[in-house]
Amino acid sequence: MIHQDKEIKHTKNKNKSSCCSHDESEKADNDGHDHGHDHDHEHIAEGSLFKMFLPAILSFILMLIAIGFDNYFPQTWFNGYVRITWYIIAYLPVGIPVLREAYESILKGDVFSEFFLMCIATIGAFAIGEYPEGVAVMLFYTIGETFQGMAVSKAKSNIKTLLDQRPDEVTILENNIAVKVKAVDAKIGAVIQLKAGEKLGLDGELLSDSASFNTAALTGESKPDTKKKGQTVLAGMINGNTIAQVKVTTAYNDSKLSKILELVQNAASKKAPAELFIRKFAKIYTPIVVYLAIAICLVPMLFVDNYVFNDWLYRALVFLVISCPCALVISIPLGYFGGIGAASKNGILFKGSNFLDSISTIQNVVMDKTGTMTEGVFKVQEVMINPDFDKDEILKLVNALESQSTHPVATAIHNHVGPVDSSVELKNVEEISGHGLKALIDGKELHVGNFKLLDKFNIAYDLDPGSIVYTTIAIAYNGKFAGYLTIADEIKNDAQETVSKLKALGVKLTMLSGDKSNVVQFVADKLGITKAFGDLLPEDKVNKVNEIKAQNETIAFVGDGVNDAPVIALSTVGIAMGGLGSDAAIETADIVIQDDKPSKIAMAINIGKQTKKIVWQNITLAFVVKAFVLILGAGGLATMWEAVFADVGVALLAILNAVRIQKMKF
Repeated sequence: MIHQDKEIKHTKNKNKSSCCSHDESEKADNDGHDHGHDHDHEHIAEGSLFKMFLPAILSFILMLIAIGFDNYFPQTWFNGYVRITWYIIAYLPVGIPVLREAYESILKGDVFSEFFLMCIATIGAFAIGEYPEGVAVMLFYTIGETFQGMAVSKAKSNIKTLLDQRPDEVTILENNIAVKVKAVDAKIGAVIQLKAGEKLGLDGELLSDSASFNTAALTGESKPDTKKKGQTVLAGMINGNTIAQVKVTTAYNDSKLSKILELVQNAASKKAPAELFIRKFAKIYTPIVVYLAIAICLVPMLFVDNYVFNDWLYRALVFLVISCPCALVISIPLGYFGGIGAASKNGILFKGSNFLDSISTIQNVVMDKTGTMTEGVFKVQEVMINPDFDKDEILKLVNALESQSTHPVATAIHNHVGPVDSSVELKNVEEISGHGLKALIDGKELHVGNFKLLDKFNIAYDLDPGSIVYTTIAIAYNGKFAGYLTIADEIKNDAQETVSKLKALGVKLTMLSGDKSNVVQFVADKLGITKAFGDLLPEDKVNKVNEIKAQNETIAFVGDGVNDAPVIALSTVGIAMGGLGSDAAIETADIVIQDDKPSKIAMAINIGKQTKKIVWQNITLAFVVKAFVLILGAGGLATMWEAVFADVGVALLAILNAVRIQKMKF
């Protein structure tokens, strides 16, 4: 970049494929979000615009005075070397940074950078005596690049401000005395005291009986969320109107918000096809136009009788200015970054711009049931224990075993039975994927899971599981069927809206679940989903998704559990519910929905479609205008002024169009 502000320079280098190699650009992508640049963003926001534009202002004033002396207020002394020197001085404030960038690019092996193009064009203008135009081209180029850098910097800053809501310090209770410590130094197990209106700095478990939190930093919505004692609260949440105490359960750098920041910060490293195309295009396109410019200047001497070198050199220089690909290589990444920012603002996190493209073409949304379309908050409805067993004893053992699981069903059992009895000694605890848990207690085997678990271990039972509508947890102890629990889950408030919006987008819907088929079908019928399959093991889900893919359909799979990770990875686009979702699902997913609202699926698709639309509008605008003015320039019908518009003007229009997506409502 051509300015003194390091962040703007860095942003420029990051987004311009024509001035750095692919590897260097990737490195810049990763470095560009480093926390060390926070002060640069603040610096811009606090009013350093004058400093940023000072070189351009100086050049502009000197150029205006010179043009005035040339055309309106002739001075006898303003000619010859004095006139040339004046224009050179006007050129230097905006020209030196570009000359330096061109030199550095050449040293890196990238000769045909846009900096090199601008240097050739403006120095060439001086060589043929077109001093005002030489200064003007560099001046307007500088102004355009400053605005471009500001736009990218602002987009980054907006996302970071939106997400990084953690306070630098937290109040820790030590022997009932409040002590301020740096959030990064707070230890797991420490108790944070949150005053009304304070932001939580780390993830933790609520110790107070209840508290209301503003979750906008994580979900994009400021609607209060009431948490009960023992529930998880996350960094970035703002406490309501009562004092609350929270026990730290996760280190500062491992918090959900840290992971979200990392996801968004690394998003730039995963390029959309259009971005990759423009990168490759610019590397081929720029050398070609340089050679064409040379041809425009020299070849006509072989065919034109009244050939004038200066005239054809001027045409070649105009051609070079017009050909600068900055409108494409800056506005396209900015368009995708705008899409990522708009999604983040609404609690949807894209791990790369390529997924914005992918989700815009989704034909079939395949979804899990529990935690995706239903609340994932189960309640025990009935307890049926065989009279041959002690009901309280069995529930105590079941509660102890389920304490080894993070599944919502385990939470429901814990809430129903109460605290885990520490006297129960579990040995050889094993989780059998898609079935349940088993363990040894006093030398006897305890099995807790679905009826397929009992079938697997040849444990007989005297009932038809299909006759029970609710989710059923079967229990076997010492090789005998001990009874079952029924657990009910509620459909999410926006689940019906989700189905309607997806159908309106022309997207097919399929529900896959490990829950009982009759429960899955009951939920699907209620929501209007025609294809629904239950009693599926993780490998069964994989097979179903492969069947859909075999029909050449693009698939988005939405899930939240560990067992959903394989199908999330297999699908065209994997979407994880970030609130209730397991770390495995979130890590594997391409998109994370922070507030667990399924209605955000349709929103994500719309954001992808709008982003792609804006990007292709910019590509079309740049190509059409440049092609038109290039033809005029080659024919001698366009001056440097038209060239400046075709380059800087189109770039600014494309940028304004790109940032528009962050203002849209979805």
